Amino acid sequence: MNSISSRLLTVLIASTGLVWLLAVIWIYASTQAEVERVLDARLMEAARMVNSLQAERRIELALADGGASPLTQLAIEDDSYERQLSCQIWSLDGRLVGRSEHAPDDRLTDAGTGFSERTVDGEAWRVYSIENPDLGVRVMVGDSRHVRDRLVGDVVKGLLIPAGLILPFLAGVIWISVRRGMSPLNGIAKAISSRAASDLSPLRNENLPREIAPAVYALNDLFSRVNEAREREKSFTAFAAHELKTPLAGLKTQAQVALASRDGAIHANALRQISAGVDRSDRLVRQLLDLSAVEASDGVLTMETGRPMKIIERVMKEMPQAPGRMKMLSRADDQDIVALFDPTLLTLALRNLVENALNHSPRDRTVTVRLAEAAGRVDIIVEDHGPGISESELPRVTERFFRGRARSSTGSGLGLAIVKEAITRMGGTLVLKNRQPHGVSALLSIPVPEAS
Repeated sequence: MNSISSRLLTVLIASTGLVWLLAVIWIYASTQAEVERVLDARLMEAARMVNSLQAERRIELALADGGASPLTQLAIEDDSYERQLSCQIWSLDGRLVGRSEHAPDDRLTDAGTGFSERTVDGEAWRVYSIENPDLGVRVMVGDSRHVRDRLVGDVVKGLLIPAGLILPFLAGVIWISVRRGMSPLNGIAKAISSRAASDLSPLRNENLPREIAPAVYALNDLFSRVNEAREREKSFTAFAAHELKTPLAGLKTQAQVALASRDGAIHANALRQISAGVDRSDRLVRQLLDLSAVEASDGVLTMETGRPMKIIERVMKEMPQAPGRMKMLSRADDQDIVALFDPTLLTLALRNLVENALNHSPRDRTVTVRLAEAAGRVDIIVEDHGPGISESELPRVTERFFRGRARSSTGSGLGLAIVKEAITRMGGTLVLKNRQPHGVSALLSIPVPEAS
């Protein structure tokens, strides 16, 4: 059963039926106990009344020669509950000296004074007896168990018949209530199914039931994130096409110059321009792939405890322009520093950050990298000796395809965007600030394991 309405309807109807059933059981038990108490009191009063009448000599008993004298009839119509009330008077020496019209011939009980039960001629009786030693007799008044059970059964039947009539009506009321209660959810489903695939506007969230509001808020948040991702993808595609178009056009132009020119210097310069354009295109394509890899890691991060120093050393070895231009400022215990990170994302972030620093530093100046521990984090600091970044541009340099005025001659504007995206996904931060007298200091902060 996959329908919430059907489940809710089934649960409510079953619960209501169970409550009715438990109520009937409880009423049956309490009614039976009350009937027993009332009828036992009637037996006791009847026995006392017969005994009192006998003491006043108002009841004629059997003569000594045998036989039982009939008592004044204590019962009325045959189909009445009182019909089964019967009385016997036995002498203490064991003779039946008096009985009511419909009382059985056999003794109702062998017990002395008090209540007892006995089966006479296949019928169960509840009996109350009183001994009168002065008169030498025992008075027994009893009624049939069958009558008592029928009385209780009639009471329960009186409850079950209205319940049987009410339950279908109650089921209808529950069904209508469930339908009306589910109408907001049906309205949301209809609103979603009727909108176009490109419509990512938020759903209306005014006056929502508390049970449905979280689902609507979650859907609106999902729509917002999907819309942002789509806009980012459209922007990414447009900028990537533009950035690839420019170096390709330059490559074509320089190739045409090299083919058309017979001058060796012009030919060599064109080839150098072609090589630079290929390098630039290669870096752009690599950064686009890096950015795609970072975005593809959403929700599937492999966070693990490791040593950042190993990632730094690997990145420095893999970069062809790094030898002679990079310097690692490390201490003996830096190898033991541990942090919590995704190895792939940290590698991409460091490679793009170091490459960005190398591209914007003079070839005769070094780029330094060092590690530092702080409260709850590990810092990786990369410092270059480039022209720095304008203070007005610092907040925007991590935007995709943004190139500041001082750095517009090289790069694609993706390096710092990749670094920021990768570090943020790992729960870390990127802080950029200018150094004096010139250069930029980039601070990568990544979390440490909780145990540390």
